[in-house]
Amino acid sequence: YWITGSFEFRDLFEIFNNLILNNKVHFFFCIICTFLLFTGAVAKSAQFPLHLWLPNAMEGPTPISALIHAATMVAAGIFLVARLLPLFLVIPNIMNLISLIGIITVLLGATLALAQKDIKRGLAYSTMSQLGYMMLALGMGSYRAALFHLITHAYSKALLFLGSGSIIHSMEALVGYSPDKSQNMILMGGLRKHVPITKISFLIGTLSLCGIPPLSCFWSKDEILSDSWLYSPIFAIIACSTAGLFRIYLLTFEGHFNVYFQNFSGKKSISFYSISLWGTDELNPIETNTNSLINTKFCFLTLNNNEKVSFPSKIPDPIDGNGMRSFITITFFDNKNNKSIYSYPSESDNTMLFTLFLLILFTLFSGSIGIPFDQKAIDFDILSKWLSPSINLLHQNSSNFVNWYEFLENTRFSFSIASFGLFIASFLYKPLYSSLQNFDFKN
Repeated sequence: YWITGSFEFRDLFEIFNNLILNNKVHFFFCIICTFLLFTGAVAKSAQFPLHLWLPNAMEGPTPISALIHAATMVAAGIFLVARLLPLFLVIPNIMNLISLIGIITVLLGATLALAQKDIKRGLAYSTMSQLGYMMLALGMGSYRAALFHLITHAYSKALLFLGSGSIIHSMEALVGYSPDKSQNMILMGGLRKHVPITKISFLIGTLSLCGIPPLSCFWSKDEILSDSWLYSPIFAIIACSTAGLFRIYLLTFEGHFNVYFQNFSGKKSISFYSISLWGTDELNPIETNTNSLINTKFCFLTLNNNEKVSFPSKIPDPIDGNGMRSFITITFFDNKNNKSIYSYPSESDNTMLFTLFLLILFTLFSGSIGIPFDQKAIDFDILSKWLSPSINLLHQNSSNFVNWYEFLENTRFSFSIASFGLFIASFLYKPLYSSLQNFDFKN
C-alpha cells in the first residue's frame, strides 16, 4: 500500500507493474514484499518447510478434517497466491521459488505418506502433496489448472476423510476408543468383506486422486502434469512419480487381518497385554489355577504368531455357517470350558453412508466443469467462464481449449503413469507389507 496507494486488486496490479517497468521502485524491495506474501501462503497451505502443522491437526474430528483440512482452510494459501499471481508474474525469481516449493512439497508429502501407519496422518500428508501440485501449477503460471485441481481435490479428499471416519467408527466397536489402534492401518487388512460400501467410496476417492479417468481429479491433475513437461522435465518426472496414495487403500481393505506382530506398545518382554474398552493399556497377571475366573472385561493380545488376537467388542456375533475366517476372536475363560465368540466390524449407519454417497457423485462429475473441449454446440469449459475476468488480467485473449487428438495423447500418457504407480503399490504392499512379522507398532 505504501508504494501503490491502493488495496484494490486491479489497481494494485496495474500500478505495481508500471512501477517495476519504469524502475520507479527498487527491485529488491519488490522481491522482499512478494516473498513475505508468499511465505504467508506457504504456512497457510502447509507447504515445505512450514508443513508440520497439518498432520498434527488431524487429531481433530474426522468431519472437521474433511471440511477444513481438505477444502477450506488449507485452500486459503493457494487462493491467495492465485489471486495475487499478476503481482508475482513480473518477478521471475518469485515464480521460480513458487514452483520449486511446490515440487518439493509434492515429493515430500508423497514419500512421508508412504511411511505412515495412522490412516488420517497418511491422508494428511497426501493432502500436503496435492497442495504441492496446486502450488507447482501456480509457479508455472497455470492459473486455471491450479484452481481446477483445488475444486476437484476438495471433493475427492473429503470423500477419503469421511471414508476413513467410517472405518474408524467400525474399528472402535472392536478396539475401543483409542486412536493408536482404531486408526492403525496395519490392523485393518481385509475390511473389504465387512464394510463394502465404505470400501467402494474409498476406492473411488483414491482412484480419483491417482488420476484415473473419467474421475474428477484426472482432468485437473492431467492438465498440471502436461504443463509441467513444458515447464521443466525434471519437475514433470517428480510430479509423475508421486502417486502412492493407493497404499492406504491396500493396507486398509485388501489382504487379511494382520495378527503377526509383537504388541501395541512395542514392549517385547510381556507375554500377555490387555486392552481396556477405552484403549488404556494395563498389565494383568494371569492366574494358572483352573478354578479361577479371568475377568472378561479385558481381552488379551498374545505374542506368539500362531495364537489369536483378542479385542473387546460391543456386538458379538456367532461365526457364519459358510466358514468365513473370523476377523476378531474373543475367548472367555471359565472353570469348565472355553467359549469363543466371533466378532466382525460392521458397516456404518445410513447417516454416515449418505454423506459418502453425495461426495461420490461430486467426485464422479465435478471434473466436468473444466473439460477444455471447444464444441460449437456445447461449451464444456464452465470453469474458464468463471475465471475469465481474472485470466484476462494474466493473458489477454487466452484460450484454454484443446482438440480431441491432443487430449487423447495426454490421457494415454497420464493414465499409463497412474496405472504403473497402482501396479507398483499393489505389488509392494498387498503381498509383502501385510505379512511382515514382529512389527513394532510405535508410530
